[in-house]
Amino acid sequence: MADISPGIAAPPLGSGSGTSSVPPKARAARRVPGVPAWLQATPATLVFALFFVIPLALVAVVSFWQYNEYEIIPAFTFQNYIDIFSGCFGGGDDGMCTTFRTYLSTLKFCALVWAFTLMIGFTVSYFVAFHVRTTGMQTLLFLLCTIPFWTSNVIRMISWIPLLGRNGVVNQFLMATGITSSPVEWLLYSDFSVVLAFVHLFTMFMIVPIFNSMMRIDRALIEAARDAGATGFQILRDVIVPLCKTGIIIGSIFVITIVMGDFVTIGVMGGQQIASVGKIIQVQTSYLQFPAAAANAVILLIVVLMIIFGLTRIVDIRKEL
Repeated sequence: MADISPGIAAPPLGSGSGTSSVPPKARAARRVPGVPAWLQATPATLVFALFFVIPLALVAVVSFWQYNEYEIIPAFTFQNYIDIFSGCFGGGDDGMCTTFRTYLSTLKFCALVWAFTLMIGFTVSYFVAFHVRTTGMQTLLFLLCTIPFWTSNVIRMISWIPLLGRNGVVNQFLMATGITSSPVEWLLYSDFSVVLAFVHLFTMFMIVPIFNSMMRIDRALIEAARDAGATGFQILRDVIVPLCKTGIIIGSIFVITIVMGDFVTIGVMGGQQIASVGKIIQVQTSYLQFPAAAANAVILLIVVLMIIFGLTRIVDIRKEL
């Protein structure tokens, strides 16, 4: 028998570095007694299946149905997908089909809106998190950012029309001050107005997760970096940004997924002149071309999932959830 020195208690049988220190009784107390784990997860599973899995499955099924001007025929066909990519691989005058041009236009808006919302959202979050000292003032400023959400998106979009229109406030000011001699046409019903409206509507979706990530940063890390001689830019680049990656990725997913499927903002602020994937689906639905719209929706979903998959490879967002 091994000799045990006085005053040193022998470790319990089976203890080791790989064994949990939580007593078995404490672990058992965390479970609901008498209810299996799979039964506890059943309500959430049913809700997920009813409002997410089943609707997506129905859209996928309808995308393979036939249709004409009068009815939808539940007969299997690939024609809807063939029509979408018609002329895309045969080479055209400009080498790009309508579908590719539409997706390129949509991705362009996504990139621009993502860049501007990230810049504004990070700046606002940084100021509130690190330059506002009191919790009460931080809460107040954060609530002020949510005030635009008290009104509908359509009203917030329409409010830009009197400002950016041909006879709007901005053009009247430019002509009154002599900056321009005629109204600036590209302020409204253009790519500029669409991006401006998107940024106005969706910047909050970038502020919230980034601000949440910044508030979790241990201020002692920043003080240690400052004591080590790091400049403000070095602290921002090497400490704050790496620790905010999760919030940046979550905000990016929010913004990109919303912009990819949006058709209201592009229709109102683009004057029904700018094409997008969401706008095509909306038009096809209005003409009761549901199988074609469903096929476009499936392709759009695949593209969005590919973007989300790429973003989630950068950082594990499960740490934030």
